[in-house]
Amino acid sequence: MSEPTIDAAPPGDIDYIAEEQSPQFVELKRRQRGFVFPMAIAFLVWYFAYVLLSSFAPEFMAQQVWGHVTMGLLLGLGQFVTTFAITMTYVAYANRKLDPIAEEIRDNLEQKQEQAA
Repeated sequence: MSEPTIDAAPPGDIDYIAEEQSPQFVELKRRQRGFVFPMAIAFLVWYFAYVLLSSFAPEFMAQQVWGHVTMGLLLGLGQFVTTFAITMTYVAYANRKLDPIAEEIRDNLEQKQEQAA
């Protein structure tokens, strides 16, 4: 068997490197990173604040809020709530801002592939 060469064009003769550098794709990456990076930083700050409070402020975390429910338990459950809220927010953002651009890029690539065939 012969090994494929690195310079061989992929099926359909589409230059995917050029497509990746196209204004549409660059805009798609910019919008996606513009949401993901700040949200990830915010969540990590919130998570490490919880861990640090657990380690260095046990009296605060042990405060009873209601019955046997402590501040630590509420903040820990808040981590799960935050995770789901971020996920739902990202899905809504992607549906509104990312998916239309991605669909347009996909349609353009499909048209190019059909024309090359």
